[in-house]
Amino acid sequence: MFNLNVKGRLYSLKEPWIMGILNTTPDSFFDGGRFNQVEQALAKARTMEEEGAHIIDVGGYSSRPGADEVSIDEEISRVVPVVEAIRKESNILISIDTFRSQVAIAAVEAGADIVNDISAGEDDPEMISTVSSLKVPYIVMHKKGVPKTMHQNPEYKDVSLEVFQYLQDKLHECRTAGIKDLILDPGFGFGKSIAHNYELLANLDLFKMLDAPLLVGISRKSMIYKVLNTEAENALLGTQVLNTWALKSGAHILRVHDVKECVQTVKIWKRIQEYL
Repeated sequence: MFNLNVKGRLYSLKEPWIMGILNTTPDSFFDGGRFNQVEQALAKARTMEEEGAHIIDVGGYSSRPGADEVSIDEEISRVVPVVEAIRKESNILISIDTFRSQVAIAAVEAGADIVNDISAGEDDPEMISTVSSLKVPYIVMHKKGVPKTMHQNPEYKDVSLEVFQYLQDKLHECRTAGIKDLILDPGFGFGKSIAHNYELLANLDLFKMLDAPLLVGISRKSMIYKVLNTEAENALLGTQVLNTWALKSGAHILRVHDVKECVQTVKIWKRIQEYL
């Protein structure tokens, strides 16, 4: 069992958590443009909290394959008003999905509780020291390459072992820097082919040896809808199948677009555990 210290409050990860995705971007792969106004985003956050989300993950920079770059000022202008609006009316945990230390600082000052960094400090040399100084939990993710080109022929000798070693090294680096609360994300879809993603998912229980909470984000990704020969809009059922596998393999947090359905998935999974 893991605990997270969030600004002096202790939270237990004894049971699975659900992180609701809230993209304030115009170009995210599934929900781009739906929540890029503060009132739209706030309404979505309310709904996800009512449905059972434990964390609202606010992002202002699309990391989909081929995504365009966004300035720091633009990213801050997208996320800070949303974080402020959520915090004004709710105590739900808020994570800021960013790889930039300046955005992390602005969001935490606005009320965010956790930094969720797809680059694990690789894309901003100030990020790890910044998170340490902010004294908030840090989600570190593995990715290969940059979002604009990471989908173009990624290569690994052993994807599971390489991702494991990378996260192991990041754990050491972050703890040495003084970050006490760390969450690990294998980075499904980030510089990985469909085959890499499924090999990594099949070996997910390997990551238990790192002795840290594990986050899995596979919601509606191409590793699902391409296998089903459909689009992201039709990948909800496939998402829940893989979320169930992730829970079985030791995931502590599921990052999803569809909170209500994921709550139901977790409820059924927990019922099964009663008989094991």
